[in-house]
This record gives sequence, C-alpha cells and structure tokens, in this order.
Amino acid sequence: MDTGQIVEPRAHSKHGDAKNWNKLPAELKSVCVLSLLEAVKVSPLIEKVNEHKDFKKLLRTRTNVLVLYTKTATSGDSHLKLLSDVAQTVKGQGTIAWVNCGDSEGRKLCKKVKVDPSSKHGGAKLLHYKDGTFHTEYNRPATFKSMVAFLKDPSGPPLWEENPEAKDVIHIETEKDFRKLLKKEERPVLMMFYAPWCGVCKRMQPIFQQAATETKGKYALAGMNLHPAEFDGLKEEYNVKGYPTFCYFEKGKFLHHYENYGATAKDIADWLKNPQPPQVKAPEVPWSESDSSVYHLTDESFDSFLKDHPAVLVMFYAPWCGHCKKMKPAYDEAAEILNKGSDSPGVLAAMDATVHKAVGDRFKISGFPTVKYFENGEEKYTLPQLRSKEKILEFMHNPEAPPPPEQSWEEKPSSVSHLGLEDFRETLKKKKHALVMFYAPWCPHCKSAVPHFTTAAELFKDDRKIVYAAVDCTKGQNHDLCKQEGVEGYPTFNHYNYGKFVEKYNGDRGEVGFIGFMRSLRGRDQEKVVKKKEEL
Repeated sequence: MDTGQIVEPRAHSKHGDAKNWNKLPAELKSVCVLSLLEAVKVSPLIEKVNEHKDFKKLLRTRTNVLVLYTKTATSGDSHLKLLSDVAQTVKGQGTIAWVNCGDSEGRKLCKKVKVDPSSKHGGAKLLHYKDGTFHTEYNRPATFKSMVAFLKDPSGPPLWEENPEAKDVIHIETEKDFRKLLKKEERPVLMMFYAPWCGVCKRMQPIFQQAATETKGKYALAGMNLHPAEFDGLKEEYNVKGYPTFCYFEKGKFLHHYENYGATAKDIADWLKNPQPPQVKAPEVPWSESDSSVYHLTDESFDSFLKDHPAVLVMFYAPWCGHCKKMKPAYDEAAEILNKGSDSPGVLAAMDATVHKAVGDRFKISGFPTVKYFENGEEKYTLPQLRSKEKILEFMHNPEAPPPPEQSWEEKPSSVSHLGLEDFRETLKKKKHALVMFYAPWCPHCKSAVPHFTTAAELFKDDRKIVYAAVDCTKGQNHDLCKQEGVEGYPTFNHYNYGKFVEKYNGDRGEVGFIGFMRSLRGRDQEKVVKKKEEL
C-alpha cells in the first residue's frame, strides 16, 4: 500500500472514506498525520497533547493556555497555520496546544474533558484555560491580531475592529498605514487616536462608528490605538496629550483638532460639513464620572472602604493637577487588572482632595498626586515613586517600604532663597533683580537646572540687590501663587524688579545662562549710573 496517498477524510468526506481511514493501522495514521503537520507547517511551539495526564500537567504548569480541539487531524488546518504564527508572537506570555479528538488517545482525552469539536462548524473548537481551570471559549475573530490581543490579555475587551458595527471605520495599525492613508485618501479624514483602556474612548467609539456609516463615501473616519510607545513620535507630531484625540486632515494636511467629547454622531457629521478649530474647550469629564475601574472615595466612604478592603493604594489628586492627569492612564490600567481580578493582592482607589478635604487634612496631603498604601485600615507607606502601571503592579504584589526620600533642595544649604505665598512679595520688593525658579520636586528638567541655578546664586550671594529664589509649586498654597505668576509648566523662570514682573527668562539653563543673565542686568545698571554722573 502506498501510504503517501492516504489522507484522513475531512468533515465533508463520504462515510466510505471515513471507514477506510478507521481501518488503517495506528502507525500508518501517525505517518499520515506527521505528513499533514508538515504540509500546514505547524510550529513546534504548538504543544500536541494526547493523554489526560499530559493535559493536566500542561494546565498545572502554564497559566495562560489556548487549546485547539479538532474533530480530525485535518479539520484544524486553517487554525493551525494561523496559530503557529500566533504562538511565535506570544512566546513566553501564552501557550497554544492541540488535541486531535479523532485518534484513539485524543478521543479518550476529549471525552474526559467533555469537549466535542464535531458540534462546531469546520470540526474545530478553541477553549481557553487560565490558572489551571477553564476560562472561556474563544469566540473572537480567527485573525492573527485578535488572537494575539486575546492571549496577551484574555480578560481584556475585544479590539474595536472586531465589532461588526465598526466596519465603516478604517482601522489603522501601523505608522506606515497611517501615512499611506493620508497620502492616498482623497476624502477629508477624521482620525480618532485612542487607547484601549480609555473610558471616554469606549463611550465615543459607537458614536464615531455611527458617524462613519452616516458619512460613508464623503468622509473617511479612521481609528488608531496610539497608546504603544512605538507611536511616541506621532503623539508629539499631532499634540496627542490624552485620549481620545481627534485630528482632521484635508489632502493629507492636518488642519484642526475636534474636541467635542460629548458629541453625537450627528454632531460629528455636522462638524465635518464645516470643520472649524475648537473655540471653547469642552468641560472635562470628572475622573470619578468616567468609565474607570478605580474606586473613587469620599470623606464619608473612606473609612468604611478601608475596613472592607485589607490592602488599598489611594491616589490623592486635584482635578487641575497636570501630573495627576499624566499618571491617571497608568493608574486606570493597573486598576483594570487589580480591581477586577479574583485573586488580586489589593485594590486601587482615588480621592479628589480638593473636594473631600477632611481625609486630605487628616493625612496632611500638601501636594499632588500623593500616593499612600493602607493595610487593614492603617496608613503604611507614602510612595512617590509609583508613577507607572508596572511599578504599581510590582508594588501591590510585593508591598515593601519605599527607599528613604532624598534630601529636598530646600533642606540643603545654599544661597538660593526658598519662598512661599507668605513671604514671596515682601522678599522680592527689597531686591532690584530677582530671578525666580518655579518648580516641582519630581520634575526631571527642574532637577537638571537645580545645581546650575544654585551655583549662580552662590556667585551673587554678596550682592544685596540680587536674589536667586525658588518656589516649590506643589507645596501648600504655593499652587495658587504659581498660578498667579503665570506658571503653566516646570521649570518656569521669571525676572522681577523690586517685586514687579519684568519678563520670562528663556535662556540657557546652565551656569553660563543664569550667571550671564544677571551680569548683563548689573552691567546695564552700572551704565545707567555712569550716564547719570556724566549728566550731572
């Protein structure tokens, strides 16, 4: 008999062929199956499981397993080619296994785990196992992108493009595709840059896809997950500082941002007919009202919440605080994992300390964001270093005391005068020239400037008409002072003459710049003195 011509019957084969296959010796069947595996180029990363003990070991030793059950050796051909590529991409994060319920050993295994792939169209069934137990049947699209996304986050939401109602949205995956769209698309393009975890994005996606359907043919509405770090260049290019960000293009050129986050599909369609730059900024959705997994606490609920949850990380924030806004996405992402997990080591909560002041005062919250860890209702640590999703997750799984805080600039002896709301005006009124550095202790650019600013202050310390001063904008009521002085970012350097604002200093932030600026001012002063003497 020529074994090369024996092929196992597919689901649609005639019964006679199936009987012939069943009559074949087991060794011949295995030869056929091996040749079939080679034909579809199954990756060695796909684990072939035949016996129940091997299956149990697989689930015991791997936490994230997608198992393909097939009716026959060939009914999973289309899946196996795709899963081979997926297995390569998720290597180290997830495992893919294959059980052929058509051979004698596999049949016993399928019977024991109560799986019957013949009930599915095509004779193949995909089941997911998480932490040793059955999690869910894989019902998302059989595409590379969807399967990879699923295995990287089995409990996460489906991709936007998986929604059949989003068929009229152009889904962009790479920067190359994005550039290509702008170059070739003749219709005006409205681009929605989003992040998968973003609550406002989730709320706006059905509205955006409805607008895409209603304006089909006239406009191109596209969506792109811009959150991955590989797109940092695009974020900078189109001023994407939060999600969603909508950008409008005509003939490949960016014209306007669209900022109506409370829009309906009709609002978007109407705006596209006459696109205008944003006039008035739409009010921000308060964090506590957004679609976030973070628990939002109040003065009233704080103590009872801590009583009910033995391990809680609390982020005290202010709505106006730029660094709180910057940290929120990471905090939301970490909460999505910790607050929904059944075996989570703790939960994440947040509190607007400008509204709920009693708790803020109790824990002496003077700057934002302030992150504190509570265990069994008691405050244990303050954690200034927790700013990223990874660091938050790492800490919650292993809560350890933070490293001792380094000595603050204010605590170090120097010739810089550290001012606050109470003494700012009085001090500056007495000085002919004051160069004031408004800063935040965590700000990297501020940290870089500190030694140079300190050196300049030291050089002019004996000149009674000059002061190099600094204001920590995160401390106490200094935030209000910084706001009054027009501080919009850190560091900001202002020059004052006897307490009156003269100009912003935008020069070099090294010693040469800080010293040269003051020398030129004192040089001009000397020239004026000489000129007056000459006039006399």
